[in-house]
Amino acid sequence: MDPRERFVAAVNQPPEELPLDIAALCIAAHAHPGLDIDEWRTRLDDLAARSGANDFDALAVFLFERECFVGNIEHYDDPENSFLDSVIDRRLGIPITLSVLMIAVGRRVGVDVRGVGMPGHFLVLDGARGDVWCDPFHGGARLDVDGCRRRFDLVYGGAMEFHPGFLAPTAPRAIVARMLANLERSRLATDPVQRAWMCGLHLDIPGIMSEERLLLADQLAATGDVMRAARELDCLADEAETDHADPDLAQRLRTRVRALRAGMN
Repeated sequence: MDPRERFVAAVNQPPEELPLDIAALCIAAHAHPGLDIDEWRTRLDDLAARSGANDFDALAVFLFERECFVGNIEHYDDPENSFLDSVIDRRLGIPITLSVLMIAVGRRVGVDVRGVGMPGHFLVLDGARGDVWCDPFHGGARLDVDGCRRRFDLVYGGAMEFHPGFLAPTAPRAIVARMLANLERSRLATDPVQRAWMCGLHLDIPGIMSEERLLLADQLAATGDVMRAARELDCLADEAETDHADPDLAQRLRTRVRALRAGMN
């Protein structure tokens, strides 16, 4: 399978079986043509084999103290921080990719690591204990609820109230969607060719909300991928007609589709 086909197969797995490492490497393969996904999965296998970890704390120590994976504070906006192969190679990443790394290695050694998409920052949860978190971006520091709140306050500075519900595990598909959303806001996305595959993969994730699909379709149209954008808008119009929630929405969407297709003639 090519990277897109493999990505689609991965994100359509049941949530408990979705291979985050494959989904993340398929994203990377779009930015790094020729990337051998299975070769990089073997690199993850090697990390797991060397870890000797049998619990959450030991795994965090191995990855973030012994192997020195760390957050790229100096160049946080470098798009390479979002690609799992580069994270493995450079030992640098952003919170979500470092978290995906820990989840992927944890899965290989039988340690239950769950992603936590707290607003403004990404953490991981010890699934066995349920009340211990880790911050992969900041040296793998272990946190309790109060520690997580302090991390949250550093981001928002009191502008947003912390809620313990922010620390609930994030579904794997939502993690993949957040990875793509980060890329869509990166400087790499200023290139229409790059932005097109980002939005296209994002739309391939089942369960994306209609409002987000509409925005992604508009972005695709702006990149020049009018056919894919029109197909997505057609699907949204079909769903609107079935739901009967907004009688005018389907017609508005059909009008937009006609305008897009007219522009191709």
